Amino acid sequence: MRPRSIIMVLAASALLLLTGGPSTFAQGEPQRRSLFSLFWQVPERSAAQPRQRTRPAPPQTRRRPPQMVRDDPVIPKVDVNHHVLVVGDTLADQIAIGLADSLADRGDVAVQRKAKADSGLVRTDFYDWPKAVVELLAADPKIMVGVISLGPNDRQAIREGEVTHEPLSERWLQIYRSRVEAVTAAFAARRVPLIWAGAPPMQNARLSTDLTVLNDLFRKSVEAAGGQFVDLWTPYLDAENRYSAMGPDVDGQTTRLRLGDGVHFTKAGARKAAHFVDVIIRRILDRTPSENVIALPAEPGAAGPIPPEQQGAVERLIDRMVSGRTDDLTFVPVLPVRPLAGPILPLTGAAPAAGETALLASIQDARGRGDTATQLERIFGDGVAPEPKPGRADDFRWPRPN
Repeated sequence: MRPRSIIMVLAASALLLLTGGPSTFAQGEPQRRSLFSLFWQVPERSAAQPRQRTRPAPPQTRRRPPQMVRDDPVIPKVDVNHHVLVVGDTLADQIAIGLADSLADRGDVAVQRKAKADSGLVRTDFYDWPKAVVELLAADPKIMVGVISLGPNDRQAIREGEVTHEPLSERWLQIYRSRVEAVTAAFAARRVPLIWAGAPPMQNARLSTDLTVLNDLFRKSVEAAGGQFVDLWTPYLDAENRYSAMGPDVDGQTTRLRLGDGVHFTKAGARKAAHFVDVIIRRILDRTPSENVIALPAEPGAAGPIPPEQQGAVERLIDRMVSGRTDDLTFVPVLPVRPLAGPILPLTGAAPAAGETALLASIQDARGRGDTATQLERIFGDGVAPEPKPGRADDFRWPRPN
């Protein structure tokens, strides 16, 4: 090749290197590049592109929050027609809390907690329960049953004028019994059934011993007035008939039933005590007539209303029946007294009475006569086993006879 041609080729190559090649000319404006950028490959800044203007989004309409549709069953409202009046000390108040839990399924029943802490029947100057019960019953016509529990706070002396009677003395018991009867008479006068919950055993052995005397007094007085006594003693004892803070609850699970003071209940213990009272309350509710009573037309010739001169006699009859004094009511049917034991029937050879047949005439007649009697005497008298019969289960002879 000629030297001139070689020079032209080299000049064209240098020109291409300095200008960036054909791509530079293809663009609108040429760009200058230095030898430093060619050898070290420094990246170039891209030309800034113009921002595209975006249209503002249309305002969104506010959506309403989703409405919650409840599918719970509609429970009809039930009017409270019956009140359970609970009076007494702090143990009675705990029983009232347990009753409110156990009677939660009865919307027509409400528990009225009217207990007074540290109260009893001894200190009438602190709180007079016979007077308070009369006022509570008069103020609430919806009371259908009363529940009372007292006793642990009554191991105190009773003052009668200038004389002081020691707890559980003879005169002390007479005064105390009269106050118990005053409370039961207040419920009987209003014809409200009374449930007296006895005191449970205590951790203090001396207190428990005294409470057994009071529980016996409560039982006799309440049952004489037509009420019912609930024994809470046994459910809080262990297998050895001793006080125990642990025991089965209403679900049969062993748990703590008494607090550390050895007197009051835990929540499970109060619920257990209320269970025994709840059973009687539900029986009374089942016998209570419904409020929705429809008067039917009387048939021709039916008895009319009770004459005014006989209404007083009926009222007095009901009062005497509620109080339990039916011994002088000759027109009230009385069941015959059940004997302690039935008639005695001799099982020996004694001669039966006239018109009776002896079960066994004699021992000899019972055993029979002849070979049967001889065999029975040998077996049961002498203790000699009978000879085994071939093929029977008691035939153990070997080898087997043909």
